[in-house]
Amino acid sequence: MRIVIIGVGKMGKAIVKHVCNENHEVVAIDSDSSVIESVINEYDIMGICGNGVSYEVQETAGTDKADLFIAVTESDESNMLACLIAKKLGAKSTIARVRNFEYTKQIELMTGALEITRTINPELEAAREILRIIKFPEALKVDSFAHGNADLTEFFIPEDSPLVGMSLMQINSKFSTSILVGAVQRDKEVIIPNGKFVLNGKDKIYIISSQEESKAFVSKLGLSKTKMKNILIIGASRITYYFASALVKNNYNVKIIEVNPDKAKAIAESIKEANVVLGDGADQNLLREEGLQNFDAVVCLTGFDEENIIISLYANKQNVSKIITKVNKASFAGLLESIQMASVIFPQDIAANQVVSYVRANSNVGGNNIITLHRMVDNQVEASEFIASPKSKVINIPLRDLRMKENILIGGIIRNHQLIVPSGMTAIMERDSVIVVSKDLMLNDLDDILA
Repeated sequence: MRIVIIGVGKMGKAIVKHVCNENHEVVAIDSDSSVIESVINEYDIMGICGNGVSYEVQETAGTDKADLFIAVTESDESNMLACLIAKKLGAKSTIARVRNFEYTKQIELMTGALEITRTINPELEAAREILRIIKFPEALKVDSFAHGNADLTEFFIPEDSPLVGMSLMQINSKFSTSILVGAVQRDKEVIIPNGKFVLNGKDKIYIISSQEESKAFVSKLGLSKTKMKNILIIGASRITYYFASALVKNNYNVKIIEVNPDKAKAIAESIKEANVVLGDGADQNLLREEGLQNFDAVVCLTGFDEENIIISLYANKQNVSKIITKVNKASFAGLLESIQMASVIFPQDIAANQVVSYVRANSNVGGNNIITLHRMVDNQVEASEFIASPKSKVINIPLRDLRMKENILIGGIIRNHQLIVPSGMTAIMERDSVIVVSKDLMLNDLDDILA
C-alpha cells in the first residue's frame, strides 16, 4: 500500500515504524525539517518538509495515489482538514487522530461530514485499557476481542504459585476451568507453548478466555484481590480526563495530583466528583501527606516517562497493591521489572496497532479480514482476530488435521457470541471469529496459518 502520513511526532513515528516493518510505501510530511531528516535517515521512506494541510504539499506527496492517508499532528482540526483535502485529492481512505474531549461526543457526525474513514484516539484507548486493569487488578494487562466476548489477559506467576511445575494440559482439569495459555514469556524468551509445556515461577502468561472464566481461574488460584475503590492519579493529562471520567461514572473515589495550576483548575472544573490537589506528584512528602499508602491503585500519567517511573518505584516501596504507569519509550519499561505487578501502558503502540490492523485488512480485500490486533512482549508476539470467510481453506476441518506453520496457535473461536476454547477436534466454521497467536510472523489472512 502507498501510505501518506502527516505529523511525525511520537505517534507519527510509531506508525511509520510499524508500517515500514510491513514493507509498505510510506511518505512522511512534517513542518520540522530536522524531524523529516531524522525519520528518512532511520527508515527507507520519502520525506517532505511542509504543512500537511496545504493542498500543494499534499499534491507533491502524491496523496492522489495514496491507498491510505493518516493525519496525526498535534492539532485535531488540522488532522480533520488534512483528511478532507486528501479525500478530495483522491486518497482512498483517511485516518485522523482526534483527541479533544468535546469532539469525541460528536465524532460520528464530524467524520461523516468530513469523509474521514476512521479516527484514532490514543488517549481514549489508553484510558479504556487502564480501566480494564482497574476492574481486574490481578492482571497486568487485559485486551479484548469480538466486542468483549473474549479477553487476552496477562498474568505474572509468583514463585509460590500452585501453577509452578504444572503442565498446561493439567490446568483446566485441575482447576475446572476453560482457558487457553496462548504465549509464555520466560526472562527475555517468548514461547508459543503446547500442552506439555511446564510453567515456572516468574513466567508471564497470556491467557485467552472469557472474562468470567479468567476471573474464576484467578479465584481458584487464591489470587483474588479486594475490589479497587480508591484511585490516585498523578498528572492531569488527556488520558486522565477520559480515565477519571470513566472512574467517577463507575463510582470510584478519585484523587488527582497535578503540578500545573491551569491544568489542575481545568480538570477540577470538568470532573467535579474528583478531588484535585495542586502539587508535585513526584514529591514524596506530598504523596505521604495525601495518603499514598491508603490507595488501592496509583496511576502515573504525567508527560514524563522518568517521572512516572520514579513515582511508581516509590509507590511500590509504600506497598501500594496496584501500580499502572504510562510510558512512551519502550526501553524505559525494563526499569519497572522489579515491580512484579506493575502494568505498563504504551499509548502510541495501542494506536499504531489499530492502524496496522486497518492496513492489513485493506491489503486483503475479499479474504479472511483481520479485525483486531494486539501485540505483546516488545511486538514479538501477535494475537490477531480474523473473520473466517466462506472461501477460507481452513473451515470445516478439525484443527488437528490442519498443517499449520510453526509458532502458530489457534487461541479461541467465537461463534454466536460464545467463546470456544479449541481442542484438536474443533473445526472453524464460516463467519467464526478466530483468534490466532503467532510469534515472529505477520499474518494478513487467516489462511496464512497454513504451512
